[in-house]
Amino acid sequence: MILYPAIDLKDGQCVRLYKGRMEDATVFSDDPAGQARAFAAAGARWLHVVDLNGAFAGRAVNGDAVAAILQAVNIPVQLGGGIRSADDVAAWLDAGIARVVLGTVAVKAPEVVREVSLRFPGRIAVGIDARGGKVAVEGWAEESELDAIELARRFEDAGVAAIIYTDIDRDGALTGPNLDALAAMVAAVDIPIIASGGIAEIGDIERLGALETPAGRRLAGAITGRALYEGRIDLAAALALPALAG
Repeated sequence: MILYPAIDLKDGQCVRLYKGRMEDATVFSDDPAGQARAFAAAGARWLHVVDLNGAFAGRAVNGDAVAAILQAVNIPVQLGGGIRSADDVAAWLDAGIARVVLGTVAVKAPEVVREVSLRFPGRIAVGIDARGGKVAVEGWAEESELDAIELARRFEDAGVAAIIYTDIDRDGALTGPNLDALAAMVAAVDIPIIASGGIAEIGDIERLGALETPAGRRLAGAITGRALYEGRIDLAAALALPALAG
């Protein structure tokens, strides 16, 4: 399992939202590039970056901060937020992003996901963000009646590299991950699943690493943010866990 430290960008700063609410943002750093360097120095193998303003605006807003992060580190970066077209995807991949995360477009224009997954194999992830199992889009501001597992199954044959499954009600809340929902998602599709939302302590990472379905499937990764920023988890210690080895 890969642990992805999260850098969520709002107005050029590193923030964490509480349950996806933009008005409930805590600023942790005004130096995203410096934060990226710190995570890399602690041993992170990937970074997870989200342009929060972009997710609401439907276009890149924190591009300068993303560019600074790419210049600051040599580890791969996956980016989501405001990426709505094949041209957007191509531009970010050309800029040095290793993997693009498509959320809103996966619901509203799934053909785009299929197109870019074919054009850029291994470099496209689908972000599925859910409240009570139902998918939310447009920066989590718009809710749907679409079931998260149903959406995941629509991309089973699309060639996407991963699904990033976020429980919005646990995101930034430090209440622990939704293990039951994650186990159901891992069991439902063959696509690698990356968990997001709720990690509060190193034990949560251990529980995610130990999650296994009856068929032997496990999580491919987990994203954590607030617990790192608040010092609840030491990144270097977490990365030394057996579940994250290799």
